[in-house]
Amino acid sequence: MLTKEDKKQLRKEQIMQSALELFASNGFYNTTIPDIAKQLKMSVGNMYNYFKSKDILAKEIISFISKYLGMELKKINESDTTTQEKTRKIIEVYFTIAKIKPEMIDYFLRVYLSNREVFKDGCEGMICVNEFVTEIMIYFEEGVACGDLRDQDFFSAFGLFMGYLGGMVFLKGEDILPRELDEYIDDITNNIYKALSV
Repeated sequence: MLTKEDKKQLRKEQIMQSALELFASNGFYNTTIPDIAKQLKMSVGNMYNYFKSKDILAKEIISFISKYLGMELKKINESDTTTQEKTRKIIEVYFTIAKIKPEMIDYFLRVYLSNREVFKDGCEGMICVNEFVTEIMIYFEEGVACGDLRDQDFFSAFGLFMGYLGGMVFLKGEDILPRELDEYIDDITNNIYKALSV
């Protein structure tokens, strides 16, 4: 039996999922709170009981995505495997999410990174994506500690890794890649690992 708090959290997640889908199809600025409410068959007033504004909803969504990705990466970081295999698993997770929940990656690339003005209050720097970024930091730190990865500036390494993955997902989304994303995993793993390794 769900508690009242569980039901509220479930409803919040349904709202965020609907918002993600609408932002992906219509764009962030072209989607309104009434649009989201209509898709969920909710009243606008009830929507405001969950999220006081679209900007607050936008920040909650990026935090939700960060937690989701962070939990997936934490499982990889806690696994007893090589740094190269962890690299591969991170790529697999990212591409799988891009395939089964493309709106999440799309939101990160097209809304969060492209509309920084929406996230300026309360989401400065990487605050709203800290769960995800923390797990990437752990991956790098452990790779350096065991002698597999070069000790380098975090942002250089992070940019190389995530820029590569984001670029591939973008190319797939634009129908430019001739093959499915998972067919590139071996090459991308080798390329990223070689670029980061000692």
